[in-house]
Amino acid sequence: MFEDYKTFETTIGGRPFVVEVGKMAQLAGGSCLARYGETEVLCTATMAPKPREGVDYFPLSVDFEEKLYSVGKIPGSFQRREGRASEKAILASRVIDRPIRPLFPKDMRNDVSVVATVMSVDPDCAPEITAMLGVSVAVSISEIPWNGPVSGVSVGLIDGEFIINPNAEERELSEMAVTVASTADLVAMIEAAANEVDEDTMLKGILFGHEENKKLVAFIDEIRSAVGKEKVDFPSNDPEPAMYEAIETFCIDDIRLALDTDDKRIRDERLQPIYEAVHAEFDEKYPDMEFKIDECLYLVQKQVVRRWLLDEGKRVDGRGIDEIRPLNAEVDLLSRVHGSGMFTRGQTQVLTVTTLGSVSDSQKLDGIDEEENKRYMHHYNFPSYSVGETKPSRGPGRREIGHGALAEKALLPVIPSVEDFPYSLRLVSEVLSSNGSTSQGAVCASTLSLMAAGVPIKAPVAGISCGLITEGDRFMTMVDIQGLEDFFGDMDFKVAGTHNGITAIQMDLKIDGLTEAIIKEALEKTRKARLTILDDVMLKCIPAPREELSKYAPKMLTVKIPVDKISDVIGKQGKVIQKICAECNCKIDVEEDGTIFISSLDMDDAERALLMINTIAMDPEVGSIYKGIVTRLMDFGAFVEIAPGKEGLVHISHLDVKRTEKVEDVVQVGDEVIVKVREIDEQGRLNLSRRDALIEVEGLTPENNVSDTGRRPQKPRRDFNRDGRPPRKN
Repeated sequence: MFEDYKTFETTIGGRPFVVEVGKMAQLAGGSCLARYGETEVLCTATMAPKPREGVDYFPLSVDFEEKLYSVGKIPGSFQRREGRASEKAILASRVIDRPIRPLFPKDMRNDVSVVATVMSVDPDCAPEITAMLGVSVAVSISEIPWNGPVSGVSVGLIDGEFIINPNAEERELSEMAVTVASTADLVAMIEAAANEVDEDTMLKGILFGHEENKKLVAFIDEIRSAVGKEKVDFPSNDPEPAMYEAIETFCIDDIRLALDTDDKRIRDERLQPIYEAVHAEFDEKYPDMEFKIDECLYLVQKQVVRRWLLDEGKRVDGRGIDEIRPLNAEVDLLSRVHGSGMFTRGQTQVLTVTTLGSVSDSQKLDGIDEEENKRYMHHYNFPSYSVGETKPSRGPGRREIGHGALAEKALLPVIPSVEDFPYSLRLVSEVLSSNGSTSQGAVCASTLSLMAAGVPIKAPVAGISCGLITEGDRFMTMVDIQGLEDFFGDMDFKVAGTHNGITAIQMDLKIDGLTEAIIKEALEKTRKARLTILDDVMLKCIPAPREELSKYAPKMLTVKIPVDKISDVIGKQGKVIQKICAECNCKIDVEEDGTIFISSLDMDDAERALLMINTIAMDPEVGSIYKGIVTRLMDFGAFVEIAPGKEGLVHISHLDVKRTEKVEDVVQVGDEVIVKVREIDEQGRLNLSRRDALIEVEGLTPENNVSDTGRRPQKPRRDFNRDGRPPRKN
């Protein structure tokens, strides 16, 4: 039935990688089922037969589709269907998109749709890597014009040794997770997360992955030679040379003048009349070609900027090649938030706000990997006003999700563990003004915000970008690229890290790939710039995390109780824990291992809840003193609840330091009293003494118990330690 069915096999990282073609999705332009271990991804690539009208870009879409059946899960949504793509799926789509996009013809306007459908997941074989390889095969064997193939692998680092595609256990131990995509000769994409890895080790890891990719590119070329279709021709969208030359001659001097400023607003104002003049001059000469006229104007600007950089070493705003724009850092800009920091670099400005919450505020995830919740969340917003536009806000797009994830990745290695800092953290980076590298501005602003909030981060993190201009074998890099240099340049190489090393990398390219020399130079330039930003600006603004949290932040206490006591703390149908929360005005989270997190805006309330939990879980001891509530009065004494579910009797003879005739003369139901455990009988019943507690804590005796007015003198109450005992006397 499947006459064209063929399989191809190789090995990656010690596990089999198999490509099946000719069985599934045969109506797509190119398709394959990529199997890596027991991870299986169906990859397809399809091109529209005609160009899309009215667009001035190549319309490529890349979708990484997570199917929860791949991990044996039923979706948790009301409809029990997969909904919109998860953030991880969007990030996987971007990782696949970035290395394949530059290899398509830039003047093609036919829609191309690439889809990677995850059908089965083996935790040891990452579906993202499997999908990247499968997509490369699908596009390579299709009729779609493409200058591939590419290959991608993940590189880990354990005990100084690099590992290709580490398995699930190895990923937990690895000091870095670097995705490297390559063509046969060049590095096409880098996406890295690292635990402060130095630049030299990072470069070696990238090149280690590149060497493995060379073998896989050769493998994919074999598949293309065996079953690939002939590539089709397409109508070019490039302007005619004569048209471009006429427009260039007409406006190039004016464009040079317009671009020669460090102010984006002035540049845009200067360019507007040039656009109007060019259209007035050429619209009639080239009817129905407004898009191509605009394309020519774009190419003239690109030519000016690139010639300045390559031939004159001149930047649009007059800076030196390795000079950073003016920098500024501020904290505490907002009154009621838990922490805020703003970072400004030239006309790029980002404000990040930190919010602290209880552990239960962590994000619950419903995806195809083993991560079920996320304690640290980083969100990035890019409103239209930040670039002087008027588009309505419609929620975060792929770019915003990607930039938020990059900032999150950069800061994750320095976020304290839940044991050291029992909070959930949400950071929101608001881009207030954008003229290049806002994602790295978000990294800097977020470090400021975290330190201002009192989060004990392990080290401050800063980020910076490096640009690139190439021409044949010539190349030059420049640090801290602004929007125009990113727009007309060949690379945006973003690197974030601490004084000790790199924590994150994201590399975007408009060319086929990079050489080792370019990568090495970019890493060194970003290292120097990162240290300048940290030492000269950020640490002068706030040198270390604050010692105390904001008064508006919740106060958190943690205790670990025996697992067999969890049910006692929770109580039947949750009644005990609900009562503690209500009485102490707090929020309590109980983990399966017996760890309990108590959150309250008032530390006294949190400590009172902690005392109750300890009383329930640790069992009262003879001699311990507690604060309790009178629940019942009897002729022979009063019952006092020292914690939910823990009640004892105070005999009338132990109600006061003086003789008591009637219980009602001393206490009433609802009174808060201190009591001492004097006995625990064989049945576990508590016998308590208010008299002994008053003598020990307040020093009362029958002689000083009554004043001249007949009332007990008012004495200051002493605080209790967290275990319920009074503080020791000096």
